[in-house]
Order: sequence, then C-alpha cells, then structure tokens
Amino acid sequence: MTSTIAFLGTGNMNGAILRGLIAAGHPAESIRATTRTEASARRLTEETGVQARATGADDAANAWAVGTAEVVLLGVKPFGIAELAREISPALRPDAVVVSVAAAITLATLEANLPDGQPVLRSMPNTPFQVGSGAAGLSRGTHAGDEAVAAASAVFAGSGQVIEVPEAQIDAVSAVSGSGPAYAFYLAEAMADGGVALGLDRETAVRLAAATLAGAGKMLSADGADPAELRKGVTSPKGTTERAIAVFDERGVRAAIADGEKAAVDRAVELSVELA
Repeated sequence: MTSTIAFLGTGNMNGAILRGLIAAGHPAESIRATTRTEASARRLTEETGVQARATGADDAANAWAVGTAEVVLLGVKPFGIAELAREISPALRPDAVVVSVAAAITLATLEANLPDGQPVLRSMPNTPFQVGSGAAGLSRGTHAGDEAVAAASAVFAGSGQVIEVPEAQIDAVSAVSGSGPAYAFYLAEAMADGGVALGLDRETAVRLAAATLAGAGKMLSADGADPAELRKGVTSPKGTTERAIAVFDERGVRAAIADGEKAAVDRAVELSVELA
C-alpha cells in the first residue's frame, strides 16, 4: 500500500528527498508539499507532479498537507521547526509519523511541540538523495516503534541508504554524511585548482576532477568496499600516487578532516542549545 506523504518546506534537503522518492517510483499524486511562494509551488507541481500549496498565500496550506498524511517531513529552517510543529498539531493524524530533517533540533524539542504520543523521528539525510545515492541517519523518539521507523525509512530507502542510530550519534552522522557532500565538492575544487596550477585549462581540470570523484564514489558504493583497500589499490610502491599521499599526510590532511567534523558536531550542539 502506498503511503501518503507530506513535505513541509521543499528547500535543498526536503526537495532532494522528494525528487529522489519520485524517481524511485513513489506516485506523485500521493504526495503533498508546501512552499513559501505561489511561484515555487507552481514550479514544484510542474516539475514533479505533486500537489503543492504556498504558505505565503494560504494560511491553511500546512494543515491541508498533513491532514491525510501517514508520514510528515518537516523541512523548514531549524529555527522554524518548533513553531511549525505547533501549527500542524491540530491537523495531524494521531498515527502520523513526523520526521524532522533539520539539524540541531532534538527529539525532546520536537515531542514537546507535538501532541502527546505522536510518533517522532529525527533524521539527517544528505542532498545526493536527489540522484539516488543518498545516506541518512534516523533516530527514533519516545513513541516511535518499529512500524514508525519502517515508514520513515521507506521514504529514504528507494534512493539511498538508511541507518538507524541513537540520537546521541546523530550529530556525528551530520558531520560525516550530512555535510559530507560539501567536503567532496571542496575536494573537487581543490583538485581542479591544482590542475590549473599545473597547466590545465579550467574546464578540463573541473571535468577531470568531477569525473574522478564520481567514479571513485561508485567504487566505494559496492558491497563490502573498504576505502583503505581501494586507496592502496591505486597507490603503487614508490609511484606518483604514493608521493602525493605522503604530502597529504605531511600536511595533516587526514587530521584536518577529522578536526572539521568535530567542529561540525560542536556547532550542532551549540545550535541545539540555542534552539531548545
């Protein structure tokens, strides 16, 4: 049986999940969505076929979207999540599974602003859901049983991997995979810049860097792939790649990445306190 799903807010993250869900075969007619403007609502309907209304033009748009929904994804900015939860509470089905895709908003905050007993989950997906290669962490709230977790997972599973983790680990998931696409794009930028410095034209350098990262990503997605073993397979003893990796290690690239992930977690904790 096809679930009815509501997407409240269709920015980068919720929009990626929505498009990935449709690409995986979920019928557009069983999806309702809200956007801020009428223009964006029309554009979303034209591009995807989903029913969409604008909150800026219709005060009841969010209530309309969740009224029959079995799964509701909250995709507005973190500072607006609690207010949105309170707004939709009277219109929610008691068994509707509410999933937040916002960073830093705790399960306790979500549950405090929704009806008692509402099944709630906190998720941390990433934008590659839009191209069928996403990764998401899910953490269940007090009233979310296995059925609720399965319903939420089904929204993501058609276009990416879903891993359930305790809420204490969700910020780490955010640091590794939620922010991770930006790290990959940053690496592509750096690789292209290096190519230009070595004499390649910008277009060629960007194409080579992008294609290389995309291909490496496909190799990593194979079952049982081990990043360390794949790296060793390209790193011939006393060869050019080994020399490059040695420079990265000398410059502390690995440690810098770990430090960056720790900084991302620290910021998520700060935001959780600010938004509580």
